[in-house]
This record gives sequence, C-alpha cells and structure tokens, in this order.
Amino acid sequence: MKEKAKDILVEEVMSRNPRTAAPDTTAQAAARLMRDEDVGSLVIVEGETAVGILTEKDLVKKVVAEGRSGSKVRAHEIMSSPLVTIGPRESVAIAARKMANMKLRRLPVVKDNSLVGVITENDVLRLSPSLIELTREWSRIGASCGTAPAHLMSEGYCENCGAFSSQLVEGDGMLLCLECLEQQRSEGDI
Repeated sequence: MKEKAKDILVEEVMSRNPRTAAPDTTAQAAARLMRDEDVGSLVIVEGETAVGILTEKDLVKKVVAEGRSGSKVRAHEIMSSPLVTIGPRESVAIAARKMANMKLRRLPVVKDNSLVGVITENDVLRLSPSLIELTREWSRIGASCGTAPAHLMSEGYCENCGAFSSQLVEGDGMLLCLECLEQQRSEGDI
C-alpha cells in the first residue's frame, strides 16, 4: 500500500528556503526580488519571526491597480496579515484543507515562532493531485469544518489503492474509491 497524504508531514514536502523580505522593503524592490528569484510571494519577517506575506496579487491589487508608487509603498502596508501558518509536523492533508478552507495557495511553516519553510498548493499537487481536487471541492461547497459530506463524490485516483475511479468519496481524510471505503469501514478504520 502506498503512503497516504494524511501520513506525510509538511516538513517532508515544504520548501526549506522561502524567500523573505523586511517590512520596510518597497513594493518595487519586492517585485524585483520575486522576479529575480522566480517566486510568487515573499514572507515578510522581523528577525526570524514571520509577520505577513506579500504576493503578486497584493502588488497588483494594492499598488498597480491603485496607481500607487512602487518605490514609496512599503511591504508592511500591503502584506497580508495576520499570517496563517502551519507547523512542520502537521500532515499535508491538514495543510491542504487549511489552504482550501481559507482560499490560500501557500502557507508559511513555523516552528517555535521561527520561519522554517513554506508549503504551496504546487507542493501538494506534486504529492497528490487528487488531494488538490478534494480541497478545491471542499472550498467550492464552502465546507467550514474541513471534511466533505459523505455523499459528495468526484473522480480521480484513490489515495489508498491508486486506482482511477469516477466515484471517489472522502473517508478518513482521503479520497477513496468505493471498494476501499467499504473495506476500511468493514475493518473499522473509519
């Protein structure tokens, strides 16, 4: 049986060297850094403490679209804050649910108040395409508790046996084909 996404830890798939900037960095300097480093966001840090995140979307909506000067606007003025984070020992499935529920594409990873990495939707996608499908479905139906209704079905690959199915159901934090769901129920795993 292959390793399940719910058993894989954030620290195993996160980027360990997230790009960072200081709160007083100008929007123009931040945009250049994102371009040069080929990243879509910068974690804004004071010392080792992550205090916000600045994304390409923030630059477009809060600087360019408003006609503000990128050389005068500072990161702390336009960053998203308070910062939503996750711990390195949390499961990737929990990170994916958090991203879906809060409509985020990336989560800074924090341990003992220090930034240790970042996990993105792309990291989750590389690990388990079906997990992203599930999180998008959760987001679409507006699930606030992080679990999809049992009757909700979608198609994709079973996260237990790996077989393609047109009828996947969330069970035990994974997308399962009906056979694996029934097997886990009969074994008392769900």
